[in-house]
Amino acid sequence: MILKIDMTSDIPIYQQIRNQIVFGVAKGNIRAGESLPTVRQLANDIGVNPMTVNKAYTLLKEEGIIIIDRRHGATISSLGMKGNAFDPDFNHRVELLISEVRMKGASKQDVKKYISDLIDLVYE
Repeated sequence: MILKIDMTSDIPIYQQIRNQIVFGVAKGNIRAGESLPTVRQLANDIGVNPMTVNKAYTLLKEEGIIIIDRRHGATISSLGMKGNAFDPDFNHRVELLISEVRMKGASKQDVKKYISDLIDLVYE
């Protein structure tokens, strides 16, 4: 599994790990039932503290994306993420992002095209 982690980013590394795994599952690059590297292995591969990877795995477990078993390690859940896909938090985050690009001068049509392209990227 190849993760793109930006050590200079303002986004915490554990969040980047979580996000990269979510992207991988959404795009079908990581499938249900597939094993993830152990915490130590992934930490060693990307050069971070194992507690950082553990924090990412804990988030993924809480969200129902992975199952952690002491004998088999972490695997991708076949049940997917828990909760409503379009909850109020989702709406707020998307509305905020759209507001930010509007303030930077993007037109409604620009935003629609950009988001459509991103959707195509995830659903390809």
